[in-house]
Amino acid sequence: MTSMIEPASKNRAQSAAQAQQKRAEMRVRPTAPILPPSNIQGNALTVVIAIMAFLACLTLGGVSMVRSTAASWESQISREITIQIKPDDGLDMEKALTQARDIAMTFVGTKSGQIVDEAATARLLEPWLGSGLDIKELPVPRLVIITIDETNPPDFDAMRSLLKESIPQASLDDHRTWVDRLVSMAHTTVMLGTGVLLLVFIAMVLTVVFATRGALSGNRHIVEVLHFVGAESSFVATEFQKHFLKISLKGSAIGSALAALFFLAAGFLQSRTIATPQTDQATALFGTFSVGALGYLGIFATMIVIALLTTLTARLTVMRTIYEIDTLRSDPTRSDGIAN
Repeated sequence: MTSMIEPASKNRAQSAAQAQQKRAEMRVRPTAPILPPSNIQGNALTVVIAIMAFLACLTLGGVSMVRSTAASWESQISREITIQIKPDDGLDMEKALTQARDIAMTFVGTKSGQIVDEAATARLLEPWLGSGLDIKELPVPRLVIITIDETNPPDFDAMRSLLKESIPQASLDDHRTWVDRLVSMAHTTVMLGTGVLLLVFIAMVLTVVFATRGALSGNRHIVEVLHFVGAESSFVATEFQKHFLKISLKGSAIGSALAALFFLAAGFLQSRTIATPQTDQATALFGTFSVGALGYLGIFATMIVIALLTTLTARLTVMRTIYEIDTLRSDPTRSDGIAN
């Protein structure tokens, strides 16, 4: 009897071991994402986000460049004054220039004085009168440029009076009128640029919102199925949120990188063509095509804002879709105002 029990127990043990081995060989099938990683709607949304991010970053960099250029203009003008001496019969121009410079340097708040020589004066007039000018044959005023201390400027009225007494042909220009006009123009330009940036950002927001809602409308059936099988609203919203976060980060990164490359390429080309008439005129009007560290930081911040905006839009849209589904299930007659 004992001999019959032993083979039976051995068979059961072998069967259990074989079953355990089979169970051990079973592998859990990897789960696929709820949303496909790439489809037509996702690719279109990536392109839209990239374009809007590029425009927003380009506008931001342009505003930053104009503001820094205007500040540079204001700083350069405000730290210099100009003494102009008109030619007159019997006037020793070189002596008058030296005397005017020495008078200006006696005032507290002046740093240095430079007489603009005949060659430099001729170069200033070359765009209008051509080259090969003989300044001595023309009644051209001569200039003395005085550098002043911006924090402790000299007494301009006293300097003007003393120059007028010593050299009647001399006049002092402290550039206050030009500085006031330049400050007003700079502020107006920055305000206009900020307004353009705001409009571009609003257009970007609306485009991203509608593009995200359009992409989500193509996946509405997925939301319905998940909701009907008992998935919580937060779980469904989180899954869609992750999906659109990847899309928005990809699109905004592409657009921001293209904008940064644009400014880098423009600055490189400007540095390679320096001292040419076209580059000099562009530099005088717009400054250097460089946005600086703050500009690139603003481009990066714009990329993050776009990504967060798209993600938030996706989450709110999913939650609203689930609310609409629940509303239709509770009362099928309430279809007015509910998106299909």
